[in-house]
Amino acid sequence: MAMEVGRLMRCGVICPRGFPILNTKIHKVLKSMSRGGQVIRCQVNDSRGLATVQPKIRKVEEIESTAGQVIQCRAAVAWEAGKPLVIEEVEVAPPKEKEVRLKILYTSLCHTDLYFWEAKGQTPLFPRIFGHEAGGIVESVGEGVTDLAPGDHVLPVFTGECKECAHCKHEESNLCDLLRINTERGVMISDGRSRFSMNGKPIYHFLGTSTFSEYTVIHSGCVAKINPSAPLDKVCVLSCGISTGLGAALNVAKPPRGSTVAIFGLGAVGLAAAEGARIAGASRVIGVDRNPAKFDEAKKFGITEFVNPMDYDKPVQEVLAEMTGGGVDRSIECTGNINAMISAFECVHDGWGVAVLVGVPHKEAVFKTHPINFLNERTLKGTFFGNYKPRSHLPSVVEKYMNKELEVEKFITHTVPFSEINKAFDYMLKGDGLRCIIRMDG
Repeated sequence: MAMEVGRLMRCGVICPRGFPILNTKIHKVLKSMSRGGQVIRCQVNDSRGLATVQPKIRKVEEIESTAGQVIQCRAAVAWEAGKPLVIEEVEVAPPKEKEVRLKILYTSLCHTDLYFWEAKGQTPLFPRIFGHEAGGIVESVGEGVTDLAPGDHVLPVFTGECKECAHCKHEESNLCDLLRINTERGVMISDGRSRFSMNGKPIYHFLGTSTFSEYTVIHSGCVAKINPSAPLDKVCVLSCGISTGLGAALNVAKPPRGSTVAIFGLGAVGLAAAEGARIAGASRVIGVDRNPAKFDEAKKFGITEFVNPMDYDKPVQEVLAEMTGGGVDRSIECTGNINAMISAFECVHDGWGVAVLVGVPHKEAVFKTHPINFLNERTLKGTFFGNYKPRSHLPSVVEKYMNKELEVEKFITHTVPFSEINKAFDYMLKGDGLRCIIRMDG
């Protein structure tokens, strides 16, 4: 495999498109550039413009070591709410106990990034480095990290698995007491400090991941080691939204083969839930959305029928009940709209119907339904990250892709270089596409 080189390579680690260059000529250049400073930046140009690469770091000692040193790299910094991100040179400190430093190769934009960038969900905390859907390679590990090593291919995750708390030890929960999602904390949990700085001043983390940076520091419990053969530019989208929807179907709703499933909301998470229903063998997957433009595209994800609530003068739960002889077997709500949540519950069949809530409602929203709906043996469930334990289960989700059980390519509608990251925000604000991959080498 041959790839172009010659872009700015920082810290002696050369990974164009995610792979280290083991070319002898370049290796000699690296060896000749060793210095004792705390911040290392270097530029390598191969005279031919091409280099032979290996798909995985195998001998870390062959590459200039950056472990224990401060790394200077590019990061997309959000200085103010709703303002375009700015590509800045930042410093990334070495990982401390139970932490790892990753080289991010590919990342994508999720609605959660957009929501908090707009500062709609919390007290504004800026400057900040957003990003939480990504794929990368371990650059170095801190003290006490035993299950990860430099060169490992990984997915950082916005929630974690310490494997020691009651939740982690319980097979039915993924709500880790130590590493559960925290949208307001902008520092590392070990010492309450940021690992990012610029001109001596801290830059805040986001969700403990901050993947809109060429390098980032993450708690080791929030890093899933995956198959090194998996293409990171594809499976990076599995570290948040796609797995959330997929798991809501496969792990929580669990539709029986031949069953009928209603999916409320046909964004990326809803379409991932539809994909899960398809994998489970559902015979009818009904998409419910107020945007008719989504319907044709949704067919690629297993949606067989469509309902636009705006086309009817009756509640959509009544429409679905009439379509399905009393109600659907399973429903999955992926919008966070409280009325959609109520409809998703009331549209399932009495006696056996199960409704699963995925979307996050407004903090003041109130769920109202008559108790008879429960007494008639309808079940209401909620889920977080598809009930996947990040470290234990995410590698198996990647294997579903590798085994061609799961298609992730159809979720990826745009790709942009890191230098044009604001285009990803523009696409999402316009409702154009599902996932935009951001190449960190661009």
